Amino acid sequence: MTGRTKAMRVVIALACTVVLSACVAQYRNHGYLPSDADLADVLVGVDTRDSVAETIGVPGTSGVLDQGNYYYVGSRVRHYGAFPPEIIEREIVAVEFDATGVVRNITRYGLEDGQVVMLTRRVTVTGDGDIGFIRQLFGNIGGINLGGIGGG
Repeated sequence: MTGRTKAMRVVIALACTVVLSACVAQYRNHGYLPSDADLADVLVGVDTRDSVAETIGVPGTSGVLDQGNYYYVGSRVRHYGAFPPEIIEREIVAVEFDATGVVRNITRYGLEDGQVVMLTRRVTVTGDGDIGFIRQLFGNIGGINLGGIGGG
């Protein structure tokens, strides 16, 4: 075997290795979920927002109101070759509070409990239509009414 043939085999072997390694699924974890042991330390009817944050950590998301619920979200995403990423696992732990800030309920939701939410796009329509910026800027030139100014 010549040196050129050996080099060609090495290049082909490396190319095959690169191509095959690109097809291996990669998994990534996103977010934070408290463990069951940590959740057992939170007592319904006793713990408050501050004690929950101290016991299991600050939530990644909370309700939109001033004193909203706490939501801990964890996802596992699979990246496979040139395909788009796919969420294969998602869990949400919801800690609900009553009006006084005491824990009312703790619920765990999985990906199978989810629903697809269609987002609507709301666009405010202005009265300008399709008039461009420059056209708006110079639109009044020549339309100035001087009224009774000037010689009579």
